[in-house]
Amino acid sequence: MPQAIANATSTPVLAPPRPAETSGGTTDGGAAGALTAGRGSDFAPLLKVVRGQGLLERRTGWYARGIAVNLTALAATVTAMVLTGDTWWTLLYAVPLAVLWARTAFFGHDAGHAQITRGRRAGRVLGLLHSNLLLGMSYAWWNDKHNRHHANPNHVDKDPDVGVGALVWTEKQAERREGFARWLTRNQALVFFPMLLLEGIALKVYGFQDLRRQTRRERMVEGALLLVHLGCYAGLLLSVLSPGRALVFALLHHALFGLHLGMTFAPNHKGMEMPDADDDGWGHLRRQVLTSRNVRGGLLTDWFLGGLNYQIEHHLFPNLPRPHLRLVQPLVRAHCRSLGIPYAETSLIDSYRQALRHMHAVGAPLRRGAAA
Repeated sequence: MPQAIANATSTPVLAPPRPAETSGGTTDGGAAGALTAGRGSDFAPLLKVVRGQGLLERRTGWYARGIAVNLTALAATVTAMVLTGDTWWTLLYAVPLAVLWARTAFFGHDAGHAQITRGRRAGRVLGLLHSNLLLGMSYAWWNDKHNRHHANPNHVDKDPDVGVGALVWTEKQAERREGFARWLTRNQALVFFPMLLLEGIALKVYGFQDLRRQTRRERMVEGALLLVHLGCYAGLLLSVLSPGRALVFALLHHALFGLHLGMTFAPNHKGMEMPDADDDGWGHLRRQVLTSRNVRGGLLTDWFLGGLNYQIEHHLFPNLPRPHLRLVQPLVRAHCRSLGIPYAETSLIDSYRQALRHMHAVGAPLRRGAAA
């Protein structure tokens, strides 16, 4: 069981949280500050209901079918590329290949959360195959970073996803920017989506950089699979396309892949509550719900976002199988309503609007200073 769920059954001292931003979306419940501290774990009753309905049970068959379909589609796309041959028309296959790579990343993500199998070894094998071998992205790097994010989502000191990088997420972080980074922060809402075009390549770079952190045994396995991926990927493109066309295909493919992943993760937390050291008394329920945002939609939205549109449910139950997220949502929404905890849910377009609005607001002081 993930550490976040294990900790949630304890009895923390609860501090009244600040209201979550829900501009443009919908919320269920009143002000979270109306809750009284010291009531015990508000998550435990919900966990009991979800477990009692069998929703934490694995859906191995569902995942087996999904993985088989994805691998078949990948093989079909590669076959079509080979049959089309050395022509600019082959670049069109970069689009379905990027979409299928995103499906592959979603399966690697689910394997890392033990959603597919209970056994850690089997989950790691699935993760290594989907991340390192098929995508050239380090499974160990992703798991380390992602687990820290889940433990403290949007926490300004503890969540690596809101640390200082190419972009910043708080005005305090923005104040320290100098030179080109300062210009970037002033305009980060404008350049956010264009920057996502570089994310596919960046994920590969991060993986190789992380090898230095890993144990010798882990480094050998991860590094070998990353090199095999690069060799097979380059070999495929160079055997089908001329060097120039192969380079263009690789850049286009990775740009679309990075954009797809960025569009999947951007709606989840940006513009929501950002706890700091003063909010460390939040219980598991408040910590996960108030920092997360759901995206409304049907089966197409579920497919496009890999189930991560149910971000609140995913954070509350990180090892919950993906097909059960939709089933758990009414239980979580009703539980939040009964406790008066805001439950943020909005459309996909509005989720991007809220995220960009937050990034724009963070850079506002720098823009005012530049104009002065």
